[in-house]
Amino acid sequence: MTVTRTELANHIETAFTDGPATRDRLLAHAAGSHARPEVIDVLHTLPTRAYHTMRDLWNDLAHVPIGS
Repeated sequence: MTVTRTELANHIETAFTDGPATRDRLLAHAAGSHARPEVIDVLHTLPTRAYHTMRDLWNDLAHVPIGS
């Protein structure tokens, strides 16, 4: 099953509640929400930087489809 932006958002949206989120923070939130290994793999492809909003992620994850 393909990872979608919707699925990613479901696992990482809370990472932005206290400000920008780094790749490591996104990975921690995804793991804490029991994301599938494929979701974790997609997040590992992100560069190490801060993302101010979830929308900022989509520039680096343009290959991930919006939904199924």
